[in-house]
Amino acid sequence: MPARFRIHHAVLLLSLALLCVSLTRAQTTSDEPENEDDSVQLFQQGQDAHEAGDLTRALEFYERALKVHPEFPEAEYQRGNAFVALNRLSEAEVSFRRAIELQTKWPLPYLAFGKLLMRAERFDEAETILSRSLELDENNPIAPVALANLYVRMKAPRSKLQPLLETLKSATSREPSNVNFWAARGSIERALDDKTAALSSFDRVLLMDKGNVAALMERAELRAEAKNYEGALTDALAAQRASKSSLAATLLVARIYAGSGKTAEAVRTLDALDEAGKRLPEVVSLRNSLTKDCGNLTAEERVAEEELLKQQPGNASLIECLGAALRTSDPTRSLELYRQAAEIEPRNLRYATGYGAALVQARRFAEAAAILRRILDIQPDNLVAHTNLATALYELKQFPAAVAEFKWLVETKPDLVVAYFFIATAHDNLGEYTDALAAYETFLARADAQKNQLEIDKVNLRLPLLRKQVKRGEGVKKKKGGK
Repeated sequence: MPARFRIHHAVLLLSLALLCVSLTRAQTTSDEPENEDDSVQLFQQGQDAHEAGDLTRALEFYERALKVHPEFPEAEYQRGNAFVALNRLSEAEVSFRRAIELQTKWPLPYLAFGKLLMRAERFDEAETILSRSLELDENNPIAPVALANLYVRMKAPRSKLQPLLETLKSATSREPSNVNFWAARGSIERALDDKTAALSSFDRVLLMDKGNVAALMERAELRAEAKNYEGALTDALAAQRASKSSLAATLLVARIYAGSGKTAEAVRTLDALDEAGKRLPEVVSLRNSLTKDCGNLTAEERVAEEELLKQQPGNASLIECLGAALRTSDPTRSLELYRQAAEIEPRNLRYATGYGAALVQARRFAEAAAILRRILDIQPDNLVAHTNLATALYELKQFPAAVAEFKWLVETKPDLVVAYFFIATAHDNLGEYTDALAAYETFLARADAQKNQLEIDKVNLRLPLLRKQVKRGEGVKKKKGGK
């Protein structure tokens, strides 16, 4: 049995003394025949069975001990732990509450109950209980770690995060270093957006425990955010190995591949899961976002996505896919969906990019340009971000900046012929007629008569006059040495 479950004799001294008094009193006043079962012995037998993994038998012993002596907090506590292991959570809650009632200043049942409440996502109650556990024993090595996990999950405000960080800093200053304190400290530093400090804390964790899965995953995410995809993937793959291909680690590997533009590798990672794993909603959703053409869903597929979203309202991948499907038919709804996805996973640049593209579709060009520029600061090769930023800048009549974006696009994707049309018209609007003429002619040489007929017609109407303007030397003259 793990050390956290076994209650040793030293912990029981006071309870056992009280128990003996109570039993003696009961035995001398009761008319019932003497009960040969000794509650303490039964409790120890329960712990032995618990340690051996025989939870059903352990419960039998704990309940027999409690039948002999109902006011036995240690037995209630251990019964609660057995119920948790058997996933009988409502019964576990009753046992932990009873243990607390019997021994109000004993921190262990508070801690176990708080973690149970976290599991049930009853975060406010969990915070109260875990805080009480820490108050009862400020040297408790588990309570601040549990609180850190809780605060990260509930996205607690800075006013709660900062005091806990100070507690964890004090804890990590003591020797010997405790790996769990450092891991919790890193998580809180990351929640406070102190990425440098968080990376340093996770580095310390991995120096002490190179296979610490949580630290490997957190550091992988931080490295991915800093565009260090190689380092991020190294950590994520190490977490996958250390966790024996856990779902969380495998999804992280796939997301890092996707974030770095390696869609095929991301899909292969998901396809390597067993059949049960492949059917999980989060896996199906991520794979669909990588392979499904969300922008061209049929009406039936849209209805299916809406129904699935009702079942999984917090699934960012589903929200993003539906946002893409509605981008042209319902720009306002699309924009809101992308905003939700980006809010759920603010570090996912794909969702932020989709939000920027939806802003362009909604003709909110200034907002789109601001968001897309921030994305490109982090991910400079993001083709979708460049495409939408070019459009936003063009519509804002910021033609020099738009030309720079469109030129990046044709250098990166030479078959994007229509970009030459926008480069030409931008130069034309700036009065840079020589550059406009060169770009128009390049466009005509590469344009497809079926795909680009509208633009071809516009160019053919413009060219006769433009050639005369160039011949007459009209237009803005670039300074000597200008390109």
